[in-house]
Amino acid sequence: MNQATIAGHLGADPEVRFTSSGKKVTTLRVAARARRSGKDETIWWKVTIWGEQFDNILPYFKKGSPIIVFGEMNKPEMFTDREGRQQVSMSMTALNIQFSPFGKPDQQHGSDGAAAAPTHAPQSEMAYAGHDHSAHGQGKGDVSFTDDEIPF
Repeated sequence: MNQATIAGHLGADPEVRFTSSGKKVTTLRVAARARRSGKDETIWWKVTIWGEQFDNILPYFKKGSPIIVFGEMNKPEMFTDREGRQQVSMSMTALNIQFSPFGKPDQQHGSDGAAAAPTHAPQSEMAYAGHDHSAHGQGKGDVSFTDDEIPF
């Protein structure tokens, strides 16, 4: 099993669909930044959530929301983008999702200006096994994406 933790921002609202047998499948498109050779690079992840395990927290996530996802990585796939360049499509199946302490979209700010997770969010789904994942955050605020920037 290959497990990974990614921190990024949603490139679109969560998408819900159902299989022919009636099983619920939610897809998240997450943009995670990486710094390579002094340049920021965006790595897009397609995150699949099976069933209703995160239904209490998903309504709080919208396009641009900062998020942290822990899950099982799938085999990367190669594709050709609109400009004819080879790209890698990364995907994972979510085992846990949580609010990220980084970023500002649609979050309330306290008197000290720090972003805070919504106070009405379910506390049980905000942390994974008591671990602090704040070191994996983005550290930058506003993020916006156009539909043309999302590879899938």
